[in-house]
Amino acid sequence: MGLGVCIAVLFVVSLGLGTVHIPAGQIFPALVSADDSPFAIIVQELRLPRAILGALVGASLGISGAALQGLLRNPLAEPAIIGTSSSAALGAVVALYYGFAAITPLALPLFAIAGAVVATLVLFALAGRDPGVLTIILAGVALSSLTGALISVAINLSPDPHASLEIVFWLLGSLADRSMSHVWLALPFMLGGWVLLMRCGPALDALTLGEETAASLGFSLKHLRLAVIVGTAVSVGAGVAVSGAIGFIGLVVPHLLRPLVGHRPGLLLPASALGGAALLLAADIGVRLMPTHAEFKLGVLTALLGAPFFLALILNTRRRPL
Repeated sequence: MGLGVCIAVLFVVSLGLGTVHIPAGQIFPALVSADDSPFAIIVQELRLPRAILGALVGASLGISGAALQGLLRNPLAEPAIIGTSSSAALGAVVALYYGFAAITPLALPLFAIAGAVVATLVLFALAGRDPGVLTIILAGVALSSLTGALISVAINLSPDPHASLEIVFWLLGSLADRSMSHVWLALPFMLGGWVLLMRCGPALDALTLGEETAASLGFSLKHLRLAVIVGTAVSVGAGVAVSGAIGFIGLVVPHLLRPLVGHRPGLLLPASALGGAALLLAADIGVRLMPTHAEFKLGVLTALLGAPFFLALILNTRRRPL
């Protein structure tokens, strides 16, 4: 309940915040207005899609992080750290670089999802059946380095410098200048990914008792892995396609909320979706409040906040091996 209220408040603040100040009493009339008044155009065409995408992308990152941590039984698993986000970004860059995105808008999320699927499969192949903390980190670093190098190759070989600059800014992550077409493009994929991940809740709860116990309760580890891989790839890939690479939401949110749900992975999934939506909405509000000449990139802010949290979590893990 508290997270829902927080999301509603942040959503309203996001609608009213920008270079043009809109009084709180004018936000709802502008949102439902059918005329072409300046406030109505700003709220409906600029700020509403941005707020919706902030909630959607944040929810996708939060629930994906919780699902990966539950499956791998590792608190350091997160789409950005294990290379899923960067691989989705590589898929989207391929769609942009070769012009597939210009042929059909669906190419961008589809290529991003394909990149995320490949990365997650490679991670599981590298990590093995019972991956430790160090194995996950090393495999994720390897994947992120490889995809980052391939993205750099695409930017370096691009014949159009303007296209290269567009790719670079897109990779930094942002929700600025998005429209409802971006919302409708990503929403079906995200919803499909959420459904798959939410259905994994009981199996993830059983997995905390061990693989053999989970199997004796009728849960297939093979099917669970497949559902988490596909659900994460679809939801994160769609998010990356419309917002660029935004990291650490899937790491921070499950870690903060886990004690509040009794350390149950099944309950952590919906809680992390709500928490991720709230955190990304708050971060997007934060970039608009920064006194900079150009708007600060959202992915840069989440990295600045999330990287110290990640280091602190590693130090805590060293003191108390998991």
